[in-house]
Amino acid sequence: MPTRILFVCLGNICRSPAAEGVFRALCPEAETDSAGTASYHVGEPPYGPMQAAARARGLDLSDLRARQFRGADFGSFDLIVAMDASNLENIEALRPAGSETPVRLFTDYAPESGADHVPDPYYTRDFDGCLDLIEQAAKGLKAAL
Repeated sequence: MPTRILFVCLGNICRSPAAEGVFRALCPEAETDSAGTASYHVGEPPYGPMQAAARARGLDLSDLRARQFRGADFGSFDLIVAMDASNLENIEALRPAGSETPVRLFTDYAPESGADHVPDPYYTRDFDGCLDLIEQAAKGLKAAL
């Protein structure tokens, strides 16, 4: 059975599409998607500087488009992965009654990093550092499946 994983950040233009792109390259048998808890960028491609940083690592994110997380996602995915605690709380606020779909922080899969969240490069401007952490967490997630 293929694993269905949804990666979630705030706007779905930096962290979560990068996580989706990294993970789909690492684990192509998994079904992946990404979403944002906010609707700021619905329909937009990933942020240009994030696409450029990913492209420099051989990852093409250009086919992805931002969408907003919705409660129905709990029924469509086996695992929902949040980039930080604030987004995890926003995801949990939409959990339908009776849903048991696990929601985890992405950094839980990279405990050796010491990070408790994936910093948002839209604000930090550290796209490579973000991708380094995403790659580390993606490897940990794949090993955990």
